[in-house]
Amino acid sequence: MDNSGKEAEAIALLAEAERKVKNSQSFFSGLFGGSSKIEEACEIYARAANMFKMAKNWSAAGNAFCQAAQLHLQLQSKHDAATCFVDAGNAFKKADPQEAINCLMRAIEIYTDMGRFTIAAKHHISIAEIYETELVDIEKAIAHYEQSADYYKGEESNSSANKCLLKVAGYAAQLEQYQKAVDIYEQVGTNAMDSPLLKYSAKDYFFKAALCHFCIDMLNAKLAVQKYEELFPAFSDSRECKLMKKLLEAHEEQNVDSYTEAVKEYDAISRLDQWLTTMLLRIKKTIQGDEEDLR
Repeated sequence: MDNSGKEAEAIALLAEAERKVKNSQSFFSGLFGGSSKIEEACEIYARAANMFKMAKNWSAAGNAFCQAAQLHLQLQSKHDAATCFVDAGNAFKKADPQEAINCLMRAIEIYTDMGRFTIAAKHHISIAEIYETELVDIEKAIAHYEQSADYYKGEESNSSANKCLLKVAGYAAQLEQYQKAVDIYEQVGTNAMDSPLLKYSAKDYFFKAALCHFCIDMLNAKLAVQKYEELFPAFSDSRECKLMKKLLEAHEEQNVDSYTEAVKEYDAISRLDQWLTTMLLRIKKTIQGDEEDLR
């Protein structure tokens, strides 16, 4: 069946679902099980939504799932309503990002009301990702990652909470909210330090925290590096710590060449990602107002 055939079938199903809803509101249905007709209508709306999905008509699919969700709420089937709102959100993601967010928020309201905070946290991440990629509103993405981290922490899912917090820290630093980023990197780094599995990544978090300090003030960064070495002796032997010391020295001497050389040496072994490149460039520009590229 081609797409137009699937779409025609979906439209016929919608009409059937609407008839069921109308019939459920009649006097006799009220006496003889109107709710079973509404249950049938829910199923038919969901079938219509899936036909629309097959026809790649994402908005119509989203709307049909929303209709099913509203009927589930009428029947007090909160869990089924939330599932339909999530399905609607996933369909709208492909056509109308803002409507996708609205549907996911409806689902989150239901899940938090039911005490299902882990699922609510997961959907806050989905919303944050829509703000990141589709709507490019980083402030709102940060807010949803923070909310997600809060819910995960409350449920003792600390590694999931930390993943969200690291997203917040990365964006906060890009928005020049350095102190906020420092607090998160230090907190996650200190937690990682005490875990045999995560110990290795602690040096990366302390390195990022030190770079954020450096963006605020060189003396801040110098004191931070000393603090991290005392806190986590393994940091002293890391390439990240050695790089920080070279950068601090170059900055103190206002020597752009030695700064660039230190970064090139590090980059030859561990490729710099976009975030590190941005931070290192910002620091470099504070050396005698230098405007050149890093590499």
